[in-house]
Order: sequence, then structure tokens, then C-alpha cells
Amino acid sequence: MTAQPIFAEEVERLQARVRELEHERKHLLAVLEILQEIAGSLHIVDIMQAIARRLGEAFGLDRCSIFLAERNGKTARLVASFEDPSIRNYVVDLDRYPEVRRALTDGAPVYIPDVELDPTLAHLKGTFDTRRVRSITVVPITWRRVAIGAIFLRAFRDSPPFTEADVRFCQVVASLTAKALRNAHRFEKLQQRVTGGGESAGGRAIERERVALIGFLRRLLDEFATREGPWSEGVLARASAEEIERLVGVALTVLQQEAAAR
Repeated sequence: MTAQPIFAEEVERLQARVRELEHERKHLLAVLEILQEIAGSLHIVDIMQAIARRLGEAFGLDRCSIFLAERNGKTARLVASFEDPSIRNYVVDLDRYPEVRRALTDGAPVYIPDVELDPTLAHLKGTFDTRRVRSITVVPITWRRVAIGAIFLRAFRDSPPFTEADVRFCQVVASLTAKALRNAHRFEKLQQRVTGGGESAGGRAIERERVALIGFLRRLLDEFATREGPWSEGVLARASAEEIERLVGVALTVLQQEAAAR
């Protein structure tokens, strides 16, 4: 009689452990898929949308959105949305998202297990009832200990409750998101320097060379006019082609040196 309950408890414990391992396996697969998505693109919007989609699918969410903080602290930019991929750069007032504001301000995850019991969300009760929303989790995206954005996850009422392991998984994803944002930002800056910025710098260099050339020729002509008098075609014709080429080379060298010095 005693052995049977012990055996049943052991079976139940093993089954719970199997479910836990299966849950962890799904998390690891989701992380691998997100890493593949990140590796396949260096464009910020595409990366954010891929992460929102993967998280939405992994948890079967009602909503999964990614916000990037604005410097004023009053608004944020909705840059990716699981339920509406067409949303790419929408400014939102953080008064409408107090949980997102709190995550950005505190730099720590915000978990609301039951939205009906949270007084700060009372104005959204009608929406929550229609959408059958149960809980909200907001995980900040931090870079060098500063919250630069947040991942917003809203679960259905019949969805399993978020566990501590789920929150830790979302923190891992948020960390990957921060690194991906940094890499994409560096890439876009490099592109700007190579294309727009490079052309601007090249244009400035050409302008400096033009100014230096005009100044050089003026000084050269003034000097020869003072020393030798007016030039004549006959004198120029007696100069050898090699000497002219050498003088041109010297002039260009001086020109480049003066342009670089400006």
C-alpha cells in the first residue's frame, strides 16, 4: 500500500521534469532561430520584426511588440509587432503603456499576472475582455546598463502562465536584441560614411584641391611674370615634353600637400 503512492509520486516527479526539459528545449530552439534571423540581416527593422515574430509564435501570444526608447522619456517608438508586421516606426505615448514606462525607467522586467487586478490598466479593461488577455510581461532591452527599449508580451487568458524560466528566456532574447541593435547601428553608420558621408568628404577634398590649385597657379604666374616678363609661345615651344611632364608632376604633388594641410 505504501509503495504504490511512492511510485506514483516518483512518476509524477519524472513527468514534471520531462515537461520542464521539453520547455527548455523549446526555448533553446527559439534562441537558435532568433540567432539565425539576426545573422541573416543587418537592418534594424527586419531584425526587430523577426524577433517579435519568433517570440509571438513561441508563446502563442496575443501581442508581442518591441519598443525603442525616445530621449524625452515621454514617448517610445513601436518598431515591430507580431500581430501587425506592417507597423514599423510608430510613435506611442507612454502614458498609454505604464508597464512599458516602468520597465524603461527601472531597467527591470515587469510582470502583471492578471491584468484585471492591475489598477494602472483599468482604462483598457474593455480591450482586455474582447481580446481575452490574461497577463503582460515587459522585458527591458539594455545596453551598458541603460534601457534602450523593451519587449512587450501579452498572453491570452487560456495560455499557460509565464514562469521564471520564461522571463529569463525573454531576458536572454532582450540581450541578443541589444547586441543586434548595436551591430546594425554600426553597419548603418558605416554605410552612411561609405555612400553619403564618403561622397561628402570626397566633395570637400575636391573643393580643397581646386582652391589650392587656383592659389598655386596665381602665385606661379605672378612669380614668373615678375622675373621673366611676359610669356611667349616661342619660349614655351622650346621646352621639352619631358620637362613639362616633370613640372606637372611637381605641381600636382604641391597641390595635394596644400589641400591636405587645409
